[in-house]
Amino acid sequence: MKDVKVLLGDITLSDCECIVNAANRSLLGGGGVDGAIHRAAGPELLEECKSIGGCNTGEAKITRGYNLKAEYVIHTVGPIYSGSEKDAELLGKCYLNSLDLAKEHGLHSIAFPALSTGVYGYPPEKATKIAVDAVRQWKENNKGYQMKIDFYCFSERMYAQYILTLKNTNY
Repeated sequence: MKDVKVLLGDITLSDCECIVNAANRSLLGGGGVDGAIHRAAGPELLEECKSIGGCNTGEAKITRGYNLKAEYVIHTVGPIYSGSEKDAELLGKCYLNSLDLAKEHGLHSIAFPALSTGVYGYPPEKATKIAVDAVRQWKENNKGYQMKIDFYCFSERMYAQYILTLKNTNY
């Protein structure tokens, strides 16, 4: 699909209207993508995050982007992988709720990292299928709403996994 792309690079440099943060429940910053987004956005992001009271797993909240190119950051909390069906459901909700929130704010471009695949331990081959399936479902349920979706990959291994998943699902 022409409006879904896989990119190898730093999500903090994305020129999408919003980028998605693989946040923890406190929304107060952490390691990996979360830390990189907080560092790039500047201290104002942390101050705004303190005011919104955290986020439950599978949910999403929005803040301004501050020093990022992206106008907004959507924070979502992925599940810590345990192998349960609930993990897959919650990870899918991260994508769906982030897309719904972007639409609610009239946004038409979004960049996702590979949610839950870092320290939360989600196997990339499973996580990418959930991500692609969620995007396909959201697009099917929101026909007529233009949304450009970028999957940002920090490693070549994750990039290759997304390309393979898109190919195998005929997307």
